[in-house]
Amino acid sequence: MNFPLSLSFKLLALANQIYVRDANGNLLGYVKQKMFKLKEDINIFADEQQTQMLFNIKADRMIDWSANYSFSDNRGSHLGSIKRQGMRSIWKASYDIFDANGNQVYKINEESGWVKVGDALFGELPLIGMLSGYVFHPAYIVSRIDGTPIARLKKEPAFFEGKFVLTNLSQLSPEEETRIVLGVLMMTLLERRRG
Repeated sequence: MNFPLSLSFKLLALANQIYVRDANGNLLGYVKQKMFKLKEDINIFADEQQTQMLFNIKADRMIDWSANYSFSDNRGSHLGSIKRQGMRSIWKASYDIFDANGNQVYKINEESGWVKVGDALFGELPLIGMLSGYVFHPAYIVSRIDGTPIARLKKEPAFFEGKFVLTNLSQLSPEEETRIVLGVLMMTLLERRRG
């Protein structure tokens, strides 16, 4: 993949529509999340017309803080999963990414919990709260189990849409890139209401 990747979605759309683009602006994936689903089942397509499915992300249970979201390709082959660290994520978002065998290979941690607090307080102010997406910018570090950072996701300033940029901090294999992008995409869907 040609990093940095951008993830963008409209905040005012009825159903979340996320575009994943590479550094040249080429569309790598398109997601249109279904509304009113109690159990997440998300398809990632190669195009906006949704003619070619690339990947699927499926929750193992209905809405839950510690649900496990499994990744599979268009042939149904299991690629890995991501799981939120329930109570630990109250202060700072924390997620674990697992490989196809269920071994934890990466973790995602929010850089600063204060951004979450500032966003929550600022967002509650009448009228001015609409600007919170332009003021607060959460950032997340993807690291290996030994703590070596390998990628960083940062929210960019934007009105009425969410824009995130994913940069790689070390060389990654194509399999690692896929697992990390799918994990970051799911985490972004879960954390989208903040910042």
